[in-house]
Amino acid sequence: MAHHNNNITTRLTMIYRFLPLILFCVFSFKPLNTTEGTKNEVTSTDPKLIAANAKATFEAKTKSFYSVIDANGFSLPSFESFIAAFEGYEQLKQLGKIQNEILTIVDFSLSSSQERMWVVDMKTQKVILKSLVSHGRNSGSEYATDFSNASESFKSSLGFYITGETYTGKHGLSLRLDGMEYGINDNARNRAVVVHGADYVSKSFIKNTGRLGRSQGCPAVPYEIHKELIETIKGKSCIFIYHPSRAYVAKSKLVS
Repeated sequence: MAHHNNNITTRLTMIYRFLPLILFCVFSFKPLNTTEGTKNEVTSTDPKLIAANAKATFEAKTKSFYSVIDANGFSLPSFESFIAAFEGYEQLKQLGKIQNEILTIVDFSLSSSQERMWVVDMKTQKVILKSLVSHGRNSGSEYATDFSNASESFKSSLGFYITGETYTGKHGLSLRLDGMEYGINDNARNRAVVVHGADYVSKSFIKNTGRLGRSQGCPAVPYEIHKELIETIKGKSCIFIYHPSRAYVAKSKLVS
């Protein structure tokens, strides 16, 4: 019996001796799933990751929309111009600025001798018009490369516009525009930057001079289509004038 008690005492002594070590081991190692949970928690609230995921989701949505647009016998605008246009259009729509769901894209990365204006019905996802369009005389010759929001600059302004009311002026039926981007094109109405028809926007003018005629900053279009265009896009639709300008992207709050 004494021998049995001695064995128990020896075992207890060993357990007590190793108990601190056992407890240390138990509390030093967290279960694997806890670590994973913490890791996921950190990454899911990482602003950079959230922004990257949002961008990827938006790009997928844009590609999906772009892929089903009915070109209607025309070509489509470039995806680069469309993704920028779509981003601003969606934001302006959420803000309640757009009432007429038409998106007009003017691509100033193209030569003025090309048809570089697309009018897209966003409800039916269809191109309904494609046209020549002018840039301002001080923005460049064949290509538009220089842009301004300043009065009397006779330059085009990039960015997003909402169409206003129509009026009859020296060019006939014309359409007022409101620039939506502070410091970029918000001076459009004061500058009388409007959509109008012009005889210098024609294939015959290009044939004679090698380029399109230029405006004082207005996106002027051929007389043959100006009435149809204005009737289609008036009443708070969106116009986006695109150019792959880093200065514009850096300043704009509507494209990223």
